[in-house]
Amino acid sequence: MDLDETSDRSPVEPGRFVANIMHFARCLRAAGLPVGPGKVIEAIKAVEAIGVGTRDDFYWTLHAVFVNRRDQRELFDQAFHIFWRKPDLLEKMMQLLLPQIETDEAPEKNEVSRRLAEALGPQKQPGQGEAPEDAEDQTIELDATLTFSEREILQSKDFEDMSAEEIERAKRVIKTMRLPIMAVPTRRFMAHAQGERVDLRKTLRQSLRGGGAVIDLARKKRKKRHPPLVILADISGSMDRYSRMLVHFMHAITNDRDRVFSFVFGTRLTNITRQLRYRDVDIALTKVGELVEDWSGGTRIGHCLDDFNRSWSRRVLGQGALVLLITDGLDRDAGEGLDQAMERLQKSCRRLIWLNPLMRFDGYAPTATGARAIVKHVDDFRTIHNLASLEDLGAVLAEGGKPRAA
Repeated sequence: MDLDETSDRSPVEPGRFVANIMHFARCLRAAGLPVGPGKVIEAIKAVEAIGVGTRDDFYWTLHAVFVNRRDQRELFDQAFHIFWRKPDLLEKMMQLLLPQIETDEAPEKNEVSRRLAEALGPQKQPGQGEAPEDAEDQTIELDATLTFSEREILQSKDFEDMSAEEIERAKRVIKTMRLPIMAVPTRRFMAHAQGERVDLRKTLRQSLRGGGAVIDLARKKRKKRHPPLVILADISGSMDRYSRMLVHFMHAITNDRDRVFSFVFGTRLTNITRQLRYRDVDIALTKVGELVEDWSGGTRIGHCLDDFNRSWSRRVLGQGALVLLITDGLDRDAGEGLDQAMERLQKSCRRLIWLNPLMRFDGYAPTATGARAIVKHVDDFRTIHNLASLEDLGAVLAEGGKPRAA
Protein backbone atom coordinates (compact mmCIF):
# COMPACT_ATOMS: atom_id res chain seq x y z
CA MET A 1 0.00 0.00 0.00
CA ASP A 2 1.28 3.47 -0.87
CA LEU A 3 0.46 6.34 1.47
CA ASP A 4 -0.04 9.83 0.08
CA GLU A 5 1.85 12.56 1.91
CA THR A 6 -0.96 15.08 1.49
CA SER A 7 -4.05 12.93 1.76
CA ASP A 8 -6.91 14.10 3.98
CA ARG A 9 -7.60 12.38 7.26
CA SER A 10 -10.14 9.61 6.74
CA PRO A 11 -11.40 6.63 8.71
CA VAL A 12 -9.71 3.30 8.12
CA GLU A 13 -11.64 0.76 6.09
CA PRO A 14 -11.38 -2.83 7.30
CA GLY A 15 -10.05 -5.54 5.01
CA ARG A 16 -6.83 -5.28 3.08
CA PHE A 17 -5.45 -2.39 5.13
CA VAL A 18 -5.74 -4.40 8.35
CA ALA A 19 -4.09 -7.36 6.63
CA ASN A 20 -1.22 -5.10 5.55
CA ILE A 21 -0.66 -3.99 9.15
CA MET A 22 -0.57 -7.64 10.20
CA HIS A 23 2.00 -8.46 7.51
CA PHE A 24 4.05 -5.40 8.53
CA ALA A 25 4.04 -6.59 12.15
CA ARG A 26 5.21 -10.05 11.05
CA CYS A 27 8.11 -8.46 9.18
CA LEU A 28 9.10 -6.48 12.27
CA ARG A 29 9.01 -9.64 14.34
CA ALA A 30 11.12 -11.53 11.77
CA ALA A 31 13.63 -8.65 11.86
CA GLY A 32 14.03 -9.01 15.62
CA LEU A 33 11.53 -6.63 17.24
CA PRO A 34 9.39 -8.08 20.06
CA VAL A 35 6.04 -7.82 18.29
CA GLY A 36 3.25 -10.15 19.40
CA PRO A 37 -0.47 -10.48 18.66
CA GLY A 38 -1.30 -7.96 21.38
CA LYS A 39 0.69 -5.23 19.70
CA VAL A 40 -0.88 -6.01 16.34
CA ILE A 41 -4.35 -5.50 17.86
CA GLU A 42 -3.18 -2.28 19.53
CA ALA A 43 -1.77 -1.00 16.22
CA ILE A 44 -5.03 -1.69 14.39
CA LYS A 45 -7.07 0.04 17.13
CA ALA A 46 -4.68 3.02 17.13
CA VAL A 47 -4.97 3.48 13.37
CA GLU A 48 -8.76 3.12 13.58
CA ALA A 49 -8.89 5.76 16.31
CA ILE A 50 -6.59 8.26 14.62
CA GLY A 51 -7.43 7.53 11.01
CA VAL A 52 -5.13 7.68 8.00
CA GLY A 53 -4.08 11.26 7.40
CA THR A 54 -0.59 12.15 6.28
CA ARG A 55 2.20 9.64 5.97
CA ASP A 56 3.85 11.13 9.07
CA ASP A 57 0.68 10.61 11.13
CA PHE A 58 0.54 6.96 10.10
CA TYR A 59 4.28 6.52 10.73
CA TRP A 60 4.17 7.88 14.28
CA THR A 61 0.99 5.97 15.08
CA LEU A 62 2.68 2.65 14.34
CA HIS A 63 5.94 3.88 15.88
CA ALA A 64 4.19 4.55 19.21
CA VAL A 65 2.91 0.96 19.30
CA PHE A 66 5.80 -1.10 17.95
CA VAL A 67 8.88 0.77 19.25
CA ASN A 68 9.76 0.39 22.93
CA ARG A 69 13.47 1.19 22.99
CA ARG A 70 15.78 3.63 21.26
CA ASP A 71 17.81 0.90 19.59
CA GLN A 72 14.66 -0.23 17.71
CA ARG A 73 14.05 3.11 15.98
CA GLU A 74 16.38 2.67 13.02
CA LEU A 75 15.08 -0.82 12.25
CA PHE A 76 11.46 0.33 12.43
CA ASP A 77 12.20 3.37 10.25
CA GLN A 78 13.77 1.28 7.50
CA ALA A 79 11.04 -1.36 7.71
CA PHE A 80 8.28 1.24 7.46
CA HIS A 81 9.67 2.99 4.40
CA ILE A 82 10.44 -0.28 2.64
CA PHE A 83 7.14 -2.01 3.41
CA TRP A 84 5.03 1.04 2.66
CA ARG A 85 6.89 1.65 -0.60
CA LYS A 86 9.92 3.86 -0.60
CA PRO A 87 11.75 2.72 -3.75
CA ASP A 88 15.28 3.93 -2.89
CA LEU A 89 15.46 1.94 0.33
CA LEU A 90 13.86 -1.08 -1.35
CA GLU A 91 16.62 -0.97 -3.96
CA LYS A 92 19.29 -0.88 -1.23
CA MET A 93 17.66 -3.86 0.43
CA MET A 94 17.70 -5.88 -2.78
CA GLN A 95 21.38 -5.01 -3.30
CA LEU A 96 22.13 -6.27 0.20
CA LEU A 97 20.64 -9.67 -0.69
CA LEU A 98 23.04 -10.07 -3.63
CA PRO A 99 26.45 -11.77 -3.15
CA GLN A 100 28.89 -9.35 -1.55
CA ILE A 101 32.45 -8.68 -2.74
CA GLU A 102 34.90 -7.48 -0.12
CA THR A 103 36.62 -4.21 -1.03
CA ASP A 104 38.67 -1.61 0.76
CA GLU A 105 35.91 0.99 0.44
CA ALA A 106 34.10 2.05 3.60
CA PRO A 107 30.46 0.90 3.82
CA GLU A 108 27.61 3.36 3.55
CA LYS A 109 26.60 4.81 6.87
CA ASN A 110 22.85 4.42 6.36
CA GLU A 111 22.83 0.95 4.85
CA VAL A 112 19.78 -1.24 5.21
CA SER A 113 19.90 -3.65 8.15
CA ARG A 114 20.67 -7.23 7.14
CA ARG A 115 18.02 -8.49 9.56
CA LEU A 116 15.45 -6.31 7.83
CA ALA A 117 16.64 -7.41 4.39
CA GLU A 118 16.12 -11.04 5.36
CA ALA A 119 12.70 -10.30 6.89
CA LEU A 120 11.47 -8.46 3.79
CA GLY A 121 13.45 -10.43 1.21
CA PRO A 122 11.75 -12.30 -1.64
CA GLN A 123 12.22 -15.63 0.09
CA LYS A 124 10.10 -14.33 3.02
CA GLN A 125 7.18 -13.10 0.95
CA PRO A 126 4.20 -15.37 0.19
CA GLY A 127 3.19 -16.07 -3.39
CA GLN A 128 6.65 -15.56 -4.86
CA GLY A 129 6.69 -18.94 -6.61
CA GLU A 130 8.58 -22.13 -5.89
CA ALA A 131 12.32 -22.35 -5.57
CA PRO A 132 14.19 -23.52 -8.69
CA GLU A 133 14.70 -27.24 -9.08
CA ASP A 134 18.46 -27.00 -8.65
CA ALA A 135 18.22 -24.97 -5.44
CA GLU A 136 18.89 -28.02 -3.31
CA ASP A 137 21.97 -28.91 -5.33
CA GLN A 138 23.31 -25.38 -4.96
CA THR A 139 22.86 -25.52 -1.19
CA ILE A 140 24.68 -28.84 -1.00
CA GLU A 141 27.56 -27.40 -3.00
CA LEU A 142 27.88 -24.43 -0.64
CA ASP A 143 27.73 -26.69 2.40
CA ALA A 144 30.53 -28.80 0.96
CA THR A 145 32.67 -25.70 0.51
CA LEU A 146 32.14 -24.31 4.01
CA THR A 147 33.80 -26.85 6.27
CA PHE A 148 33.59 -24.79 9.45
CA SER A 149 31.05 -25.82 12.06
CA GLU A 150 28.08 -23.60 12.79
CA ARG A 151 29.41 -22.93 16.28
CA GLU A 152 32.80 -21.78 14.97
CA ILE A 153 31.20 -19.45 12.44
CA LEU A 154 28.98 -17.89 15.09
CA GLN A 155 31.92 -17.45 17.48
CA SER A 156 34.04 -15.60 14.94
CA LYS A 157 31.32 -13.60 13.19
CA ASP A 158 31.20 -9.87 13.76
CA PHE A 159 28.10 -8.63 15.58
CA GLU A 160 27.69 -6.11 12.78
CA ASP A 161 27.38 -8.83 10.13
CA MET A 162 24.99 -11.14 11.99
CA SER A 163 21.50 -11.89 10.72
CA ALA A 164 18.44 -11.79 12.98
CA GLU A 165 18.62 -15.53 13.64
CA GLU A 166 22.34 -15.34 14.41
CA ILE A 167 21.81 -12.43 16.78
CA GLU A 168 19.21 -14.41 18.70
CA ARG A 169 21.58 -17.37 18.96
CA ALA A 170 24.39 -15.06 20.06
CA LYS A 171 22.15 -13.58 22.75
CA ARG A 172 21.44 -17.07 24.09
CA VAL A 173 25.17 -17.79 24.20
CA ILE A 174 25.86 -14.49 25.98
CA LYS A 175 23.15 -15.28 28.53
CA THR A 176 25.05 -18.41 29.58
CA MET A 177 28.43 -16.69 29.77
CA ARG A 178 30.26 -16.53 33.09
CA LEU A 179 33.06 -14.07 33.61
CA PRO A 180 35.78 -15.65 35.78
CA ILE A 181 37.52 -12.92 37.78
CA MET A 182 40.44 -13.76 40.02
CA ALA A 183 39.95 -13.54 43.79
CA VAL A 184 42.15 -10.99 45.55
CA PRO A 185 43.10 -10.92 49.26
CA THR A 186 41.22 -8.48 51.48
CA ARG A 187 42.09 -6.93 54.84
CA ARG A 188 39.78 -9.27 56.75
CA PHE A 189 40.63 -12.70 58.14
CA MET A 190 38.71 -15.90 58.70
CA ALA A 191 39.30 -18.89 61.00
CA HIS A 192 41.27 -21.70 59.38
CA ALA A 193 42.99 -24.72 60.93
CA GLN A 194 46.03 -24.41 58.62
CA GLY A 195 46.15 -20.64 58.59
CA GLU A 196 49.53 -18.93 58.43
CA ARG A 197 48.76 -16.44 61.20
CA VAL A 198 47.88 -17.03 64.85
CA ASP A 199 44.62 -15.51 66.07
CA LEU A 200 45.79 -14.21 69.47
CA ARG A 201 42.39 -13.02 70.64
CA LYS A 202 40.68 -16.30 69.93
CA THR A 203 43.61 -18.26 71.41
CA LEU A 204 43.42 -16.39 74.74
CA ARG A 205 39.65 -16.73 74.86
CA GLN A 206 39.90 -20.51 74.39
CA SER A 207 42.65 -20.83 77.02
CA LEU A 208 40.44 -19.19 79.66
CA ARG A 209 37.87 -21.95 79.26
CA GLY A 210 40.43 -24.57 80.34
CA GLY A 211 41.83 -22.51 83.17
CA GLY A 212 44.99 -21.67 81.27
CA ALA A 213 46.44 -25.16 81.67
CA VAL A 214 46.47 -25.93 77.96
CA ILE A 215 46.80 -23.37 75.20
CA ASP A 216 45.69 -24.42 71.73
CA LEU A 217 46.73 -22.00 69.07
CA ALA A 218 43.85 -20.72 66.93
CA ARG A 219 44.87 -19.84 63.41
CA LYS A 220 43.41 -17.64 60.71
CA LYS A 221 43.99 -16.78 57.08
CA ARG A 222 43.23 -13.78 54.94
CA LYS A 223 39.87 -13.73 53.14
CA LYS A 224 39.77 -13.58 49.36
CA ARG A 225 37.02 -12.01 47.33
CA HIS A 226 36.33 -11.03 43.75
CA PRO A 227 37.12 -7.33 43.26
CA PRO A 228 34.33 -5.00 42.10
CA LEU A 229 33.82 -4.83 38.34
CA VAL A 230 32.93 -1.48 36.79
CA ILE A 231 31.79 -1.28 33.14
CA LEU A 232 31.74 2.01 31.26
CA ALA A 233 30.13 1.44 27.83
CA ASP A 234 29.87 3.91 24.95
CA ILE A 235 26.37 4.00 23.38
CA SER A 236 26.97 6.78 20.86
CA GLY A 237 26.08 6.55 17.20
CA SER A 238 29.47 5.14 16.17
CA MET A 239 29.02 2.28 18.66
CA ASP A 240 25.34 1.66 17.94
CA ARG A 241 25.80 -1.69 16.18
CA TYR A 242 27.68 -3.14 19.13
CA SER A 243 26.00 -1.45 22.08
CA ARG A 244 22.87 -3.66 21.84
CA MET A 245 24.88 -6.88 22.20
CA LEU A 246 27.14 -5.36 24.85
CA VAL A 247 24.16 -4.40 27.01
CA HIS A 248 23.11 -8.07 26.87
CA PHE A 249 26.65 -8.96 27.95
CA MET A 250 26.47 -6.47 30.83
CA HIS A 251 23.11 -7.92 31.90
CA ALA A 252 24.54 -11.46 31.99
CA ILE A 253 27.51 -10.35 34.10
CA THR A 254 25.39 -8.29 36.48
CA ASN A 255 23.14 -11.26 37.25
CA ASP A 256 26.07 -13.67 37.59
CA ARG A 257 27.92 -12.03 40.51
CA ASP A 258 27.68 -9.25 43.05
CA ARG A 259 29.44 -5.87 43.02
CA VAL A 260 29.08 -5.22 39.30
CA PHE A 261 28.42 -1.57 38.44
CA SER A 262 27.33 -0.70 34.90
CA PHE A 263 27.36 2.74 33.30
CA VAL A 264 26.62 3.90 29.76
CA PHE A 265 27.60 7.22 28.24
CA GLY A 266 27.14 9.23 25.10
CA THR A 267 26.77 12.93 25.79
CA ARG A 268 26.02 12.19 29.47
CA LEU A 269 26.74 9.47 32.01
CA THR A 270 23.93 7.15 33.15
CA ASN A 271 24.08 4.50 35.87
CA ILE A 272 22.07 1.46 34.73
CA THR A 273 23.18 -0.97 37.45
CA ARG A 274 19.78 -1.16 39.13
CA GLN A 275 17.94 -1.63 35.83
CA LEU A 276 20.18 -4.54 34.81
CA ARG A 277 19.40 -6.37 38.07
CA TYR A 278 16.09 -7.55 36.60
CA ARG A 279 16.38 -11.25 35.78
CA ASP A 280 14.27 -10.94 32.63
CA VAL A 281 16.49 -9.38 29.98
CA ASP A 282 13.53 -7.85 28.10
CA ILE A 283 12.33 -6.06 31.23
CA ALA A 284 15.88 -4.94 31.98
CA LEU A 285 16.41 -3.50 28.49
CA THR A 286 13.04 -1.76 28.61
CA LYS A 287 13.99 -0.11 31.90
CA VAL A 288 17.34 0.91 30.45
CA GLY A 289 15.66 2.38 27.36
CA GLU A 290 13.33 4.44 29.55
CA LEU A 291 16.24 5.80 31.58
CA VAL A 292 18.89 6.50 28.92
CA GLU A 293 18.22 9.65 26.91
CA ASP A 294 21.33 9.93 24.71
CA TRP A 295 21.26 6.60 22.89
CA SER A 296 22.90 6.70 19.41
CA GLY A 297 23.84 10.34 19.80
CA GLY A 298 27.17 12.14 20.07
CA THR A 299 30.10 11.29 22.33
CA ARG A 300 31.69 13.37 25.07
CA ILE A 301 34.08 10.86 26.60
CA GLY A 302 36.11 13.33 28.62
CA HIS A 303 33.04 15.02 30.10
CA CYS A 304 31.40 11.69 31.01
CA LEU A 305 34.54 10.21 32.60
CA ASP A 306 35.06 13.39 34.59
CA ASP A 307 31.47 13.10 35.83
CA PHE A 308 32.17 9.49 36.83
CA ASN A 309 35.34 10.43 38.69
CA ARG A 310 33.59 13.18 40.65
CA SER A 311 30.28 11.43 41.40
CA TRP A 312 30.89 7.67 41.42
CA SER A 313 34.56 6.72 41.72
CA ARG A 314 34.68 6.76 45.54
CA ARG A 315 31.53 4.63 45.72
CA VAL A 316 32.41 1.87 43.28
CA LEU A 317 36.20 1.83 42.81
CA GLY A 318 37.14 0.62 46.28
CA GLN A 319 38.90 -2.67 47.11
CA GLY A 320 40.89 -2.87 43.90
CA ALA A 321 38.12 -2.59 41.32
CA LEU A 322 38.58 -3.66 37.71
CA VAL A 323 37.33 -1.21 35.06
CA LEU A 324 36.22 -2.13 31.52
CA LEU A 325 36.09 0.91 29.25
CA ILE A 326 34.14 0.03 26.08
CA THR A 327 34.46 2.71 23.40
CA ASP A 328 35.94 3.34 19.96
CA GLY A 329 37.65 6.51 21.18
CA LEU A 330 35.85 8.82 18.74
CA ASP A 331 35.14 11.94 20.79
CA ARG A 332 32.98 14.86 19.68
CA ASP A 333 34.91 17.22 21.95
CA ALA A 334 38.24 16.28 20.32
CA GLY A 335 39.57 14.80 23.56
CA GLU A 336 38.92 17.86 25.71
CA GLY A 337 39.64 16.96 29.35
CA LEU A 338 40.01 13.29 28.43
CA ASP A 339 43.69 12.96 29.33
CA GLN A 340 43.15 14.22 32.89
CA ALA A 341 40.01 12.10 33.38
CA MET A 342 41.75 8.94 32.16
CA GLU A 343 44.76 9.56 34.39
CA ARG A 344 42.58 9.88 37.48
CA LEU A 345 40.51 6.83 36.51
CA GLN A 346 43.63 4.69 36.06
CA LYS A 347 45.04 5.70 39.43
CA SER A 348 41.75 4.88 41.18
CA CYS A 349 41.42 1.25 40.06
CA ARG A 350 43.42 -1.97 40.14
CA ARG A 351 43.32 -2.50 36.39
CA LEU A 352 41.91 -0.52 33.46
CA ILE A 353 41.10 -2.43 30.26
CA TRP A 354 40.09 -0.64 27.06
CA LEU A 355 37.79 -2.66 24.77
CA ASN A 356 37.62 -1.19 21.27
CA PRO A 357 35.71 -2.87 18.37
CA LEU A 358 37.95 -1.06 15.88
CA MET A 359 40.81 -3.32 16.98
CA ARG A 360 39.31 -6.03 14.76
CA PHE A 361 40.86 -4.28 11.75
CA ASP A 362 44.43 -5.24 10.91
CA GLY A 363 46.79 -2.33 11.23
CA TYR A 364 44.48 -0.24 13.39
CA ALA A 365 46.28 2.44 15.38
CA PRO A 366 44.74 4.86 17.91
CA THR A 367 45.45 7.99 15.88
CA ALA A 368 42.26 9.92 16.71
CA THR A 369 42.65 12.61 19.36
CA GLY A 370 40.42 10.81 21.88
CA ALA A 371 42.03 7.42 21.21
CA ARG A 372 45.54 8.83 21.73
CA ALA A 373 44.49 10.27 25.09
CA ILE A 374 42.96 6.95 26.20
CA VAL A 375 45.69 4.54 25.15
CA LYS A 376 48.34 6.25 27.33
CA HIS A 377 46.47 5.36 30.53
CA VAL A 378 45.20 1.80 30.00
CA ASP A 379 46.73 -1.45 31.27
CA ASP A 380 45.35 -3.57 28.43
CA PHE A 381 43.95 -2.84 24.99
CA ARG A 382 41.71 -5.44 23.31
CA THR A 383 38.96 -5.83 20.72
CA ILE A 384 35.34 -6.66 21.46
CA HIS A 385 33.32 -7.39 18.33
CA ASN A 386 32.21 -11.05 18.47
CA LEU A 387 31.59 -13.93 20.86
CA ALA A 388 35.19 -15.11 20.69
CA SER A 389 36.45 -11.73 21.88
CA LEU A 390 34.05 -11.88 24.85
CA GLU A 391 35.40 -15.30 25.81
CA ASP A 392 38.96 -14.03 25.48
CA LEU A 393 38.06 -11.22 27.86
CA GLY A 394 37.01 -13.79 30.45
CA ALA A 395 40.39 -15.51 30.15
CA VAL A 396 42.21 -12.20 30.59
CA LEU A 397 40.27 -11.31 33.72
CA ALA A 398 40.82 -14.77 35.16
CA GLU A 399 44.58 -14.30 34.89
CA GLY A 400 44.32 -11.19 37.00
CA GLY A 401 47.02 -8.61 37.27
CA LYS A 402 49.09 -7.07 39.99
CA PRO A 403 47.91 -3.69 41.24
CA ARG A 404 50.10 -0.77 40.26
CA ALA A 405 52.41 0.70 42.81
CA ALA A 406 51.24 3.96 44.26
